Amino acid sequence: MAITGIISGLIIGIVIGALGRLVIPGRQRIPIWLTIVIGVVAAMVGTAIATVLGVADTGGVDWIELAIQVALAALGVSLTVGLYGGKRRGQRRG
Repeated sequence: MAITGIISGLIIGIVIGALGRLVIPGRQRIPIWLTIVIGVVAAMVGTAIATVLGVADTGGVDWIELAIQVALAALGVSLTVGLYGGKRRGQRRG
């Protein structure tokens, strides 16, 4: 993979991950690197789903594909916040 492909993937991951975080109400206590990872994964899986559904390659902007990607990113952020973000540093349980 060329360096431009890696940079493009990171930029898309940032955008999709950020949009996924914006869709979810409240504050998400997860680091930005985790948001980028979720965004990259959501973009790849969302593109695969859109391809299977036949909506990945349209004449204009692929709004359905983008909506699928953002929905997957929001789901990923929600699940990650539930698993990772619920723990605060320095807090004891018990």
